[in-house]
Amino acid sequence: MSGLGKGITTASIGRLLKNRGYLVTAVKIDPYLNIDAGTMNPAQHGEVFVLSDGGEVDLDLGNYERFLDINLTSIHNITTGKVYRNVIEKERRGDFLGATVQIIPHITDEIKHCIHCAAEEAVNGGKVADICLVEVGGTVGDIESMPFLEAVRQMHGELAPEDMILVHVTLVPMDTMGDFKTKPTQHSVKALRELGLQPDIIVARSSDVLGPEAKKKISAFTDVPAKAVVSAKDAADIYQIPMELEKEGVADVVCNYLSLENREPDLAWYRLVSQEYTNRVTVAVISKYGIEDVYMSIKESLKHAGRALSTEVKIRWLDAEAFSDHDLADVDGILIPGGFGKRGVEEKIRAIRYARENKRPYLGLCLGFQLSVIEYARHVLGIPDATSEEMGEGTHVIAILPEQEGVNDLGGTMRLGNCDITLKEGTMVAGLYGRTTIVERHRHRYEVNPAFIADLEAAGLVFSGACGPRMEVCEIPEHPFYLATQFHPEFRSSPTNPSPPYLGFVAACKKNKSSPGER
Repeated sequence: MSGLGKGITTASIGRLLKNRGYLVTAVKIDPYLNIDAGTMNPAQHGEVFVLSDGGEVDLDLGNYERFLDINLTSIHNITTGKVYRNVIEKERRGDFLGATVQIIPHITDEIKHCIHCAAEEAVNGGKVADICLVEVGGTVGDIESMPFLEAVRQMHGELAPEDMILVHVTLVPMDTMGDFKTKPTQHSVKALRELGLQPDIIVARSSDVLGPEAKKKISAFTDVPAKAVVSAKDAADIYQIPMELEKEGVADVVCNYLSLENREPDLAWYRLVSQEYTNRVTVAVISKYGIEDVYMSIKESLKHAGRALSTEVKIRWLDAEAFSDHDLADVDGILIPGGFGKRGVEEKIRAIRYARENKRPYLGLCLGFQLSVIEYARHVLGIPDATSEEMGEGTHVIAILPEQEGVNDLGGTMRLGNCDITLKEGTMVAGLYGRTTIVERHRHRYEVNPAFIADLEAAGLVFSGACGPRMEVCEIPEHPFYLATQFHPEFRSSPTNPSPPYLGFVAACKKNKSSPGER
């Protein structure tokens, strides 16, 4: 069923195998008709994660990268839209030699082809992975998922028994008496069996730990061994889940089914995510979408930086259209995330001004970078109608990319993915990265207008990073911590490799908290 945590389960199983020295890659199948997630409303679908090659994908691929320390590409996200587009293009070229094009075999063959291509893609430019995890999104029984489940069924018959296993994530709710109800799992497995698929492992999602009796009952009704019925209770921190699955013996079962050597796991990752915090800071995130999943990578990046600094980061989510300066008075830092459209923009500019004038640690991301430039142009440079071309009339200190002029399609037409960025020596951002050449990911359509760069810098705003003629980073030297980036540093952050801008921001929040008299 959708929303149960299949993505986290997939990433966690991958982490168990990675801890045993296996090279792991992952594929996410999304059964929607969209080509990719780029045009989806984030309030409905959650965060749009951007891959290194510019692919706009489901947030689960962000979890794969963070858990497995790998860089995925667009090939690792398969959608119904991509599959049908590929098949129709082949039909138009005459590749099927006049055959009637059908769901079976043509669509299912294309799905299998896409899975194999992704599995054979070298991981991080190195070797082909030992194991490929494939998450089939959606809900068993949905019409849109049927071709993908049929393709899985065919693959199961084509591969050797030790080359493929099926893990079924299912819901085990608890009633008001505290008893686990296994009927939903029984019916879910029944629906799966009707499609020709028998699970090898059942991951039972529940609010508490499943006891032996519940596991035995599920085993009896599903023909899955009790040792392969895994309890996956709700967790406060997603990075604890691999450790919980380790305790449940998931790695033993997986290695046994796949005839893999069950090596002694490297416990470094577990120690990293289990260490105790010694400090706490509160960060205000000015949100316009109202759903935390829209800002998944930001939330996780703050967590990564906090863990590296032994500092718990508490996020205060503030509605961009409803917060007051009083809400900002007792936070240790202010973060303005990315977004699109003019709703809430003026309020975000007000928060940026508050952070600048009150010397509060500030981090701006993408739209936050553009609004930082606008705020500075208005209140320091003296251009009261400074704005972005995206927002309407005024003096456009932020303007459309030259190559975007005349572009009408929304999907895949922004500046997307990796870009080489040069940082100015001696600046704060260069100090955070420890070098002057970096690579970061992008997702935007507007840039700083070159006509205003010299005036802005003369007024004290330092553009400390650039990609050719395009400004990438701005900072204010005399401010305790004022940094904004056109790129999205959160897309490259992980527990083992926290993002430098986030590390600097959380460190500044920590220092700000310890020196409240300076506020």
